[in-house]
Order: sequence, then structure tokens, then C-alpha cells
Amino acid sequence: MKIGFDAKRAFSNFTGLGNYSRSTIKILADEFPQHSLYLYNPTVPNENQIKFLNLPQHSEVHIRIPKSFFYELLPSLWRRYGIKSDIIHDKIDLFHGLSHELPAGIEKTGIPTVVTIHDLIFKRFPEYYKATDRKIYETKFKKACEVADLIIAISEQTKKDIIHFFGIDEKKIRVVYQSCSDIFHQEINPMMLMTVRVKYQLPEKFILNVGTIESRKNAFQIVQALKDIDENIPLVIIGKPKSYVEEIKQYLIKYNLEHRVIFLHKISFDELPIVYHLSSLFIYTSRFEGFGIPIIEALQCGVPVIAATGSCLEEAGGPSSVYVSPDDVPALTKAINKLLAEDNTEQIAAGKEYAKKFEHSNIAKELMQVYQELVKQ
Repeated sequence: MKIGFDAKRAFSNFTGLGNYSRSTIKILADEFPQHSLYLYNPTVPNENQIKFLNLPQHSEVHIRIPKSFFYELLPSLWRRYGIKSDIIHDKIDLFHGLSHELPAGIEKTGIPTVVTIHDLIFKRFPEYYKATDRKIYETKFKKACEVADLIIAISEQTKKDIIHFFGIDEKKIRVVYQSCSDIFHQEINPMMLMTVRVKYQLPEKFILNVGTIESRKNAFQIVQALKDIDENIPLVIIGKPKSYVEEIKQYLIKYNLEHRVIFLHKISFDELPIVYHLSSLFIYTSRFEGFGIPIIEALQCGVPVIAATGSCLEEAGGPSSVYVSPDDVPALTKAINKLLAEDNTEQIAAGKEYAKKFEHSNIAKELMQVYQELVKQ
């Protein structure tokens, strides 16, 4: 089978959507080497971008870029319109839009299509988005859902939202979870643990939060809980700071808690699992997510998890994790103190066992079942 992918974010995005795109391509190349994967990218990827895909040697993967000078000058137009002729030329059996959209008019080519919808947060929380962005997302996401032969939702929550907001028949939607990078499955060398601890001056015990520092991610709730937690246990926040970070810093100054929070922005992806391993507790109190991959990363690294209720985080964390309302600071404080005081061996083991459902081989098989269902029609 020849499977085509919109690979823009696989090469150019190094956070959520990019991680999903790279992971999908890699696990399919690993598990199903007999199939040919075609990666359609609007610009020429550099050596580091290709290396970051981490594809297996001798994998049947082909990179496609614009062929004409016109589309080289206007790569976004190629991705939206010109890509269709290349897909037809390559005799693709199926095309998968990995991040919410499909090329305009692809439904007229006769090529079966799949689109992954990660979340519809812009519909549930429009206040977090600019009006122009909401309009663009509404147009692209809804159109992709309407014309795709099958939709992959990355959680049951996202499936419910697609049905609710876009009126899509649930028979057209498959829930296929996403996996995290192999790097979170690997054993960590004790020397690397020591090196990273010293590099970032991390104490023996600390609470960890990972994600863009923005209002929706709700790190402020964790900060508010600090004043009633052992002062020797700081909070480490890893993520790109938005304007929301100033609100957090003002609170820290007001309550003399500046020394209780360590902000880490430019940390390499290779170092991230090491920091997880060093942490005592992972907290993810986001108000709403499409899935919540940092929770899977924490479980894989053997870290107990506290997450927020209200979206799909229970799907990611499973029954062994602890959940609190994203507005209930006393409940979060109580949960933190309880987990820090207890032996979490059983919870950690249960979390690792639950996380097996997100392993690459399982996700790859589910994706291939979706593809084969369409191609056999």
C-alpha cells in the first residue's frame, strides 16, 4: 500500500502536532515496513529535520516537495491546492491529513482520505483564541471532517466534540490514541541523571509540570497550592512562556514564593525524560485537552500523576492516577501532600501497566486497521 501524509508539521513543528505526526510516521515505518510512506512537505527539509524523524534504516519512506517554481515560491498554496496532482502522480492508495485538515478538493480525486482531529478547544473555549484564528479553524476542521472518508479522533472526548459541534455521524469516527516517543521508554543512565540534576540545579524532590505556560494549561492552580506544601519541595515548570507567566510571577512575588518555582524553557527533548525520572510527582491541571500526552510520558517514566477532571485526561492517566477539579486548590493541595507522603510503588507500577495500551505496536495496528478498512472498500 502507498500511504500519503501531510508531513508539514512532522518536519517543522517540535511540539504537540509535530510529535504526533512524527510518531505516526515512525511507528508505521517500524511496524509495517512492507508499505510505502510518502511524506508531502511544502519546503525542502534540512538534515536535522530528517534526522529528527528517527526513521528506521532502509524504511520505504519517500519525501515529496513542490516540483514547480511557482509552488516553491508559494509553498502554502502547494500544500492547500497543488499537492493533489503529486498525490495522483504517485498513485497513492490513501492520504492521511495528520493535523486537522486535508488538501482542498481531494475528495474529487477518488483517493480514500483520513483526517486526524486532535481537539476542538477553540469551540469549547473561544476566549483563548483570536477571532480570525477561530474562523480559520472552523472552516478547515469542519470541511476536513465532512469530506474525509474516516476521521481519527485522538480521544473519546474529541470524538464527542466532533459529533456535538460539527454534527458528524459517529460511525465515521474512530478513536485511535497516540503514543509518546520511544525516548520515554528507555532506561536512564545514572550518570545522566546526575548530569541533568546538576545542570539545572534540581533538588532531590520536586513537583513537575510540562506544557506551554498559558492560561488554559492552568499552572497557576499548582502555584497556589505551594504555600501549603513542604517548602523544601519546589515546582519545576517546563514549557514555552506566554503572557500568562507574568500572572504567575506576580503571585509568587506577592506571597514570597519566588524561590519555590523553577522555570525551564530551553531544555532539549533528550533531557526531558531525564527530568521526568528525577521528579517526585507530575501534575497536569489543564482545563481542557485533546488527549494529554505529557501524562503518558510521566507514566512511562514511573512518576505518579495528578491531573484535572473535565476533559480527556482520565483517558490518558487511567485509574491509578489522581484527578481533581481545575478550580479546586484545596483538593489539589490535599492530593499533593498525600502522594508526597506515601509510598507510590503500587501506583507507579499500575501506571506503567496502563500505559502499555499506548505502546507503538498497538497504536500502529489500530491505524493500519483504519487504512485497510478504507482501501478494501
